[in-house]
Order: sequence, then C-alpha cells, then structure tokens
Amino acid sequence: MPRLTAGQKHIVRFILNGRPAAGEAEPRLLLSDFLRHVIGATGTHVGCEHGVCGACTITIDGAPARACLTLAVQAEGCDLRTVEGLAPAPDRLGVLQAAFRRHHALQCGFCTAGILMSLDTFLRDHPQPGEAALRDLLSGHLCRCTGYTPILRAALEAAAELARNPEGAAHA
Repeated sequence: MPRLTAGQKHIVRFILNGRPAAGEAEPRLLLSDFLRHVIGATGTHVGCEHGVCGACTITIDGAPARACLTLAVQAEGCDLRTVEGLAPAPDRLGVLQAAFRRHHALQCGFCTAGILMSLDTFLRDHPQPGEAALRDLLSGHLCRCTGYTPILRAALEAAAELARNPEGAAHA
C-alpha cells in the first residue's frame, strides 16, 4: 500500500452495493462523509460521530461497521453495502424494509438505515433470533422517536418471513 500523505487525495476503489465505485479522498476523510459527499450514497447518516448511535452502520466485507469510525482509504478493495443496497429493485422493498413499513418502525427515519443494516447482517447469521437477542442488538442503536417496540416487532416478523422463505432474504 502506498504511503498516504495528509492533504493529498487518493483514489479509493471498492464495490458498493454490488457495483464498482471509486472516488478521491484525503487520508483523514471519514468513510461516512466520503459515502455521502463524494459518492452520493446519502442513506448513510451521521449522528454522533463517535460510533455510539449506530446511524452510520454499513457493512464492510459482510460485517457491520460504523462508517464514522472508518477512514475512506480503509475501504480500498472492500465490498461495501449501504441501506441503498437492501432493496432488491428500485420499486421494491426488501423483507426488512417492508416489515418496518408495516409496523411503522420509523418516525423521523434518521436511525433507520443503521438499524436496518445491523439487522440485515444479524438475521443472516441468526435466522431464528429470540427477542432478547434482538433487544441486545438494538441496544447499539439510538432511536429517539419510536420507543423501539415497533422496531422489535418488525425485526421479529422479518425473521419469521426469512425463515419461511430464505430466497426472499433482504441480504441475498
């Protein structure tokens, strides 16, 4: 890897939601800002800028990560997935997204992208989660509007649907 110099821009190449992407970034630019302002993937929100609220959660090589704690240059060669990659088609919601809609599991929507990304990965790895496990996962996300109950209901419904129909998985 070439030596990175402060102030000098570097081309960062990666896969974003299944498609090749690239952009210029200074070594100190956060991945959350890079995705929003350079690449135009504005679904990733920045809340606390300290990795606490979970709003900026994306997946990097299949694992959940806080984009506000990751430098853009660290994404070089990685496979990134943002909330924009959850829907199977522009006019169709993914399983999780549809469950959130049915259960009114969002109000202002600011935290929703990060919660969806964490749940997507969690349900892939834990196809039949219990309520306690989902509550534990949600404890890493700050939502000021919903009270979490509709989010929990939506997650449980999506898990049940994905267990019945794995081909319809939001994470496929």
